[in-house]
Amino acid sequence: MDSPRATLALLRPALLRLHKALVESERITYERVQGRITSKGELLQLVIHDSWFVWLRPVSELIVRIDELLDTEEPHDSDDGSDVLAEARSLFVPAPGGPGFASHYFEALQRDPAVVLAHADLMRVIAP
Repeated sequence: MDSPRATLALLRPALLRLHKALVESERITYERVQGRITSKGELLQLVIHDSWFVWLRPVSELIVRIDELLDTEEPHDSDDGSDVLAEARSLFVPAPGGPGFASHYFEALQRDPAVVLAHADLMRVIAP
């Protein structure tokens, strides 16, 4: 495995692409049911506060964790990178009818090719 910093530096943009694809996919679904979202600011507030988007929080939290590790100038313990990588590997396992994130993730993969492509990019980074 590369250095923990290098691993995190590769993981972060892949997670950001996937998160963006998931938010956009979920926005489209939300608008079909709830009505049009009129601005990026409104979308941000919904992603942060609305229960419709709560399932995306583990992805956001993982990105924040990586950012915090990359923002420190101290060398990373190899466990830091390994822990984050293990968390990503366990999080991004789609499961129909599974618990919480896994089920929503499965549904997003079924409905949106952009999510599938971002998932494939992420898998190339986190593959064992």
